Amino acid sequence: MKKIIVMFVLTVMLGIIVPTGAQAAGIDFDIRFYDRRIYYAGGDPILIQVTITNNSPSTYRFKLADERVFSVDFDVRTVSNRQLEAADTLLRKRTQSQHIYFREISLETGESFSFEEDLRDYVKLGEPGTFVVKASVYPELFRSGNDAQTLESKRLNLSIRPPVIPGPDGIPLEMDVATGAVLVRERLAPDRVVDYMLTARQRSQWERFFLYLDLEAMLSKDAAVQRRWNAESEEGRRRMIAQYRRDLQNSVTDGSISVIPNDYEIERTQYNNFEGSVTVLQKFRNANFTELKRYTYYLRLKDNIWTIVDYSVINLGTE
Repeated sequence: MKKIIVMFVLTVMLGIIVPTGAQAAGIDFDIRFYDRRIYYAGGDPILIQVTITNNSPSTYRFKLADERVFSVDFDVRTVSNRQLEAADTLLRKRTQSQHIYFREISLETGESFSFEEDLRDYVKLGEPGTFVVKASVYPELFRSGNDAQTLESKRLNLSIRPPVIPGPDGIPLEMDVATGAVLVRERLAPDRVVDYMLTARQRSQWERFFLYLDLEAMLSKDAAVQRRWNAESEEGRRRMIAQYRRDLQNSVTDGSISVIPNDYEIERTQYNNFEGSVTVLQKFRNANFTELKRYTYYLRLKDNIWTIVDYSVINLGTE
């Protein structure tokens, strides 16, 4: 009878052991591009979404550091298997003497946990080319000389183009994701700019949608954000623009401008030598009714190019 009790206790203990390391059965680790687009050498952040999924029958627990460099790492190699150098910020954070603050994440069976990291914070990506990205997660945190097992991801292919070349009048060139062709801002009238933007949104062509949006002007229209913008470095401002672009695309902020209209009609266009406005009646079809909204887009002329700097919306009811 005692042997039966001991075996039962051991079975229960083994059942609640939390698996760790790369060999943890049923623990899946995956990476993907958070906002896949065309990337340029020395350009915007390259956000990688890291996801850990518990497909095991037991609870899985791991530590997640406030400074993510102690929880995750990236290995980036060329097609010839040459490993790229670690970013200076990564080396600095890992070599300085400090306390590592963390929280414990608990995943029940079938649950996932995700977070995003900028690949440029981990690896020097100053050269164009084709690369292979692989990530590692340290369930018990990274420490110098730490030989603990890790969770290893599958490989992710990354293509980085040469730095953006300024186009006519110093306006940067954009690339169409669908065709790979160069998108250049043209000298369109204000109503044609708005028509271009709305058509691109209807077709889910994000690069075209953003082409005539002055994201800096739209972002900094809020006084608090403007103060933060003024205090940021050039790199910090690029990050703010990149984050604002992602928020617009995901309807996190200013969602009204990224909603897809089923139909629209340009009602009125007014402009002078410096600024203009375009009023558009837009229709949004729902299951049993159609919403009517009047948008007014405000534009500014700079370097002979009209761009959208702000907008307002009036709800007109339904039909």
